[in-house]
Amino acid sequence: MTDTTRAESPRYDADETAGADALKVAFRHHPAGVSLIAARTPEGPVGLTASSVASVGIDPATISFSVTRATGSAGGILNADSYVVHLLDERHAAIAATFAVSGTERFTPEQGWRKLVTGEPYLPDTRVALRCRTLHSLGVGSSVIVVAEVLGAVFGAAAGPMVHVDRTFRGVGPEISN
Repeated sequence: MTDTTRAESPRYDADETAGADALKVAFRHHPAGVSLIAARTPEGPVGLTASSVASVGIDPATISFSVTRATGSAGGILNADSYVVHLLDERHAAIAATFAVSGTERFTPEQGWRKLVTGEPYLPDTRVALRCRTLHSLGVGSSVIVVAEVLGAVFGAAAGPMVHVDRTFRGVGPEISN
């Protein structure tokens, strides 16, 4: 008689690695779009660079992203009533790098920040800024996954797309034909 209650795991000839280091290596060469998430808090504006922003659905209009709980900016965004997710392009490599490092000078006049009529910090020269509010959040280890409703969008001029890959910000090359 054959035991059918337990399926065997598939076996492969390749060596398998696991854990945080394996995940870092796996995603190091997987390009991701670059966004800057900014919010207004009682202490002032907060913001961070994120490469985890993704579209979830259109009814309701929702996106998702993840942040590390340990950072002050992430805590401010998680506690804000609303925030702005800026989808960056290749013109924004410098500001993306600035907001990717804790303790750097942020929200300076030279960076071109304004405020939306609702009070959130806003970069008018981005191709799109999505004003959002959190619908759901889920703690996973030291990170929080957020599902956010898109309340509105402000569109600006666009340049070439920018991705984060191999610990650098890069433009995207020409289209690849099938």
